Amino acid sequence: MEFNFSQILSTSMVLFAIIDILGAIPIVIELRKKAGHIQSEKATLVATVLMIIFLFAGETLLKVIGLDVASFAIAGSMVIFFIAMEMVLGLTIFKEGDAPETVSIVPLAFPLIAGAGTMTTLLSLKTEYATQNIVVGILINMMFVYFVLKNTERLERLFGKSGLNVLRKAFGIILLAIAIKLFRNNTGL
Repeated sequence: MEFNFSQILSTSMVLFAIIDILGAIPIVIELRKKAGHIQSEKATLVATVLMIIFLFAGETLLKVIGLDVASFAIAGSMVIFFIAMEMVLGLTIFKEGDAPETVSIVPLAFPLIAGAGTMTTLLSLKTEYATQNIVVGILINMMFVYFVLKNTERLERLFGKSGLNVLRKAFGIILLAIAIKLFRNNTGL
């Protein structure tokens, strides 16, 4: 088992862009207002466990339902593409329901942090990178997610509304490029 800094950096950046915790700060603040409190530790731990389990068992689950990783990666590239379009163009394609009382788990840990886009991205990354490097990328991102969840109000004041908008659009463009790369690599184009 050999760790590769380049792969760790790549997977960390891809996951950082797809999780988009900075872009989710306004949503997290809204959830905190509705619920009164968010358990940052619990949300981070649940999202981490979900992502690692899916990284290791996702491929087996796909085989059970008759899908291959390349097909899932192509579908994932399309999901990533639409998430990126939301970020860049300010559209709302994916709708979120009302926040229940257990906001730390649903919708924060799942599907906001470890949602369909993240799960799809993990399997897509697995087609190109070593699993141990992806796990390190997950852990790096989850430390950052925890920091952001603990400091959402401070970060909102620091970046301001327009600063968060700029970050969201920049990561949206990165995600567009990632989506196109995943599509090309798994279709042979």
